[in-house]
Amino acid sequence: MPAEDKFKFHQQQLGSPSRDFVAATKDDNNDLPQVSRAIYVGTGGDVNVTREDGTVVLFKNVGSGTILPIRCFRIKAAGTTASDFVVL
Repeated sequence: MPAEDKFKFHQQQLGSPSRDFVAATKDDNNDLPQVSRAIYVGTGGDVNVTREDGTVVLFKNVGSGTILPIRCFRIKAAGTTASDFVVL
């Protein structure tokens, strides 16, 4: 029997738990499968991302298990030492 979803008729907001999430890898040329609401960083390090407006921003020394509440469309390989990303 499938789990009951008591919230399936509630409208999703930016502060709501994410319904759509996917594992992602760093890549200098290809976009993420979806623009993020946040990024979970499984293994810590530096995270170099491209914002929706095309600006590249480097987050230094992000800890393992951190959720970065940022909207971006690419995690760049150049400058990124962190890994094991999940796009929320």
